Amino acid sequence: MLIKEALQTGRQFLTWHNIPSAHLDARVLLSHVTGLDYTALLLQSRQPLTAEQQQQYRRLLDRRAYGEPVAYLTGHKEFMGLDFIVTPAVLIPRPDTELLAETALAHLRQQPGPLAADVGTGSGAIAVSLACLLPGLRLWAVDLSAEALAVARQNAQLHRVDHRITFLQGNLLAPLPPSLQGRLDVIAANLPYIPSGEIDGLMPDVKDYEPHLALDGGLDGLDLYRRLVPAAHRFLKPGGLLLMEIGPGQGEAACQMLPPEDWQAEVKHDLAGRRRLVTARKITRAQK
Repeated sequence: MLIKEALQTGRQFLTWHNIPSAHLDARVLLSHVTGLDYTALLLQSRQPLTAEQQQQYRRLLDRRAYGEPVAYLTGHKEFMGLDFIVTPAVLIPRPDTELLAETALAHLRQQPGPLAADVGTGSGAIAVSLACLLPGLRLWAVDLSAEALAVARQNAQLHRVDHRITFLQGNLLAPLPPSLQGRLDVIAANLPYIPSGEIDGLMPDVKDYEPHLALDGGLDGLDLYRRLVPAAHRFLKPGGLLLMEIGPGQGEAACQMLPPEDWQAEVKHDLAGRRRLVTARKITRAQK
């Protein structure tokens, strides 16, 4: 089978199985099997696949047809222009979350000797991206899952920033050393925010494969954020930012968790125009 034939067959197979991103998925899986990027696939379209490559491609297509996410099939996902290792132990990084990373980066670039924490780090996508893009940054990355932290450490090592990120296992900000209180410039939080009653209604490739620990945010999706806010206020320096990714329709409730005497809060929209990110600045004494 030639590369061009494999690509066409894969697209048709996934389309027949009602995979919305059939064309893209077939290309990504074929690139993974052959080690060729999209341009090379086109230039070498008349090259034959080996028997082993055909078998591997067929197995991946079968798994994708059943709903398994492409990122888990390839073991990789791009975020902020960087390649990240992903496994079923971590939530797959989403383009929407780049808004949080970009907002954090813009603030941190203005701080001398910046310090930041990434709560619910998962794959480490946010922490590692910030460390790569801001060489002077020192970070603490926290997750409840030991398996997720193992993946995050791999990604930090892959991008050679592991010496600037301290990985801690535990609940929210509890593992942070008390010496950091009042010193952090940014606390980034992409915590579970899907209401418990909506989990079963998620797309199959999310609800059936991604870790529910990284999805379920309680009754209204904001349980963990309610617990985070008071601790974040203790650890941020005056003028520091708490960044919380939320789901559509949660902006007003999220802002109500932030007492106006302690925080200046606003909600940013993502590229699709959805309210996606709560930014809360810790009010300084002079502002009160």
